[in-house]
Amino acid sequence: MYIFDFMKDGIINIVDSHTGGEPTRVVTGGFPDLGSGPMAARVDNFKTHYDHLRRGIVEEPRGHASIVGALLCAPEKSDSDAGLIFFNNAGYLGMCGHGTIGVVKTLEHIGGADAKTLRFDTVAGTVTATRNTGGSVTCRNVESYRLSKGVELELNDRRLIRGDIAWGGNWFFLVEADELEISLRNLGGLSRLATDIMYKLAEKNITGAEGARIDHIELFSKSDVADSRNFVLCPGGEYDRSPCGTGTSAKLACLAADGHLEAGDVWKQESVTGSVFDATYEVSDKGIVPSITGFAFITAEGKLIFDNNDPFKHGING
Repeated sequence: MYIFDFMKDGIINIVDSHTGGEPTRVVTGGFPDLGSGPMAARVDNFKTHYDHLRRGIVEEPRGHASIVGALLCAPEKSDSDAGLIFFNNAGYLGMCGHGTIGVVKTLEHIGGADAKTLRFDTVAGTVTATRNTGGSVTCRNVESYRLSKGVELELNDRRLIRGDIAWGGNWFFLVEADELEISLRNLGGLSRLATDIMYKLAEKNITGAEGARIDHIELFSKSDVADSRNFVLCPGGEYDRSPCGTGTSAKLACLAADGHLEAGDVWKQESVTGSVFDATYEVSDKGIVPSITGFAFITAEGKLIFDNNDPFKHGING
């Protein structure tokens, strides 16, 4: 597995990739040491002491709003290969399916993928990722489940919608929206609707388990090439270019709870950009354990330079 090093001379090493169109920027070296404790404690350390680096890594002028960052660090568990901390323009993510697939391709690229199946410790739990013949990667996600079905919500325009609340490594509100055009031509309308839903959930104090904020909105419609087509609004206001690994996991949890998909059957989830994930699940005590298969491609590698004289070294909003 890759040997981790820590920040020297204001330089952070990165490899960029995309999974189904959604970018991932993996920090492979140069980040300050966050310690070796539980992943949640390391995220707290990151948030408290190095949030300026999060902004500098993914925000403009080095990045852009849709980049998801992934910090490779030492594993929490002795039988895991690495720890992973995911972050974006708004903060930190419990898990990221497309990002995990991107991390595996990154490790292949830098010579750090020694085994066919790798184990990663995340804040949401330990996940595995398997490199498949043909170049795809299968991410076996954390246990996922539906918390609430048919939650009714009246939007500001008095439109009444119903959705499910489900966990797939992040909290989702999932809405069937066959009347909508889920396409790149309708990004403005989709973003406005999903944003309205997110604000209304917060206003009505509708949450995930233990008061957790629902920070992903997932809209679904029919697809001509898959079982469903989705639009996912992420925290920070950007949409997922991929079908969203944790969102597809949440969708599978709802399908399983309704008896609409059997364990082992393949669900093809198309994204708003047209990329597709193949997904299956196993039954677990609380819900399901989903597996998401997709392709990632390396797009760049380099060094991020944090010049002390640069007024925007920690991002334009930093």
